[in-house]
Amino acid sequence: MTSLSDSDTTGAVVSALRAAGCVFAEDEAELILTTARTPDELAAMVARRAAGQPLEHVLGWAEFHGLRILVEPGVFVPRRRTEFLVDQALAQVPGAAVVVDLCCGSGAVGAALAAALGDAELHAADIDPAAVACARRNIAPYGGHAHTGDLFDALPAALRGRAGILAANVPYVPSGEVGLLPAEAREHEPLVALDGGGDGLDVLRRFAVGAREWLAPGGCVLVETSEHQAEDAVRTFRLAGLTTRLAVSEELYANVVIGVRD
Repeated sequence: MTSLSDSDTTGAVVSALRAAGCVFAEDEAELILTTARTPDELAAMVARRAAGQPLEHVLGWAEFHGLRILVEPGVFVPRRRTEFLVDQALAQVPGAAVVVDLCCGSGAVGAALAAALGDAELHAADIDPAAVACARRNIAPYGGHAHTGDLFDALPAALRGRAGILAANVPYVPSGEVGLLPAEAREHEPLVALDGGGDGLDVLRRFAVGAREWLAPGGCVLVETSEHQAEDAVRTFRLAGLTTRLAVSEELYANVVIGVRD
């Protein structure tokens, strides 16, 4: 590979990715060719992708809700289906003054909400220091604050009762099913961002118990869950004193539980 633009190079990249099993080899090749700055960097990126690393880790970024989100190795990759959670939050509280993004990973949800709202106070938190460091970079353009800790323990006490939007992309894969995830996820993303305990709802339950006291009147909490967990998740939020509903996008295979403090 001596040039980043000639057809032979493009064809070689596509062939290498296709041979590695990449279903969308042509699309991925275009992204890699656009991102690589030198032939050596291009070769290294193709090798990493062919070895099974997530495309977003190879590129160093992911597209999310119209933004380019920095994604570092070892950090949870934001999924396009989670854009539905962002849209639901904005529809529920379009004038939110304070946004909290728990289990934030790269901070994609918080960054997308802040970009849409314009001047909201933004806080993001995660138990994984690597995720917090990555999120700090993504929310910096919006004046966001990043915190390290377990759920609400990470947040400044002054936020209690002020959140208009409290989003939490909690892990919800049952422990026994983590091994069934694609290799890209189970080998390259942190287990703490995937494993939700025995039935996948352990973290969601802990989140629901404490969520209401952090909300402003009329504020909402939002979590993503799977279709077969949705009924239990809705029940959990209602038991926590929140007016709850389920929003579903069949196109994105997204299920978002929304709880509102009346």
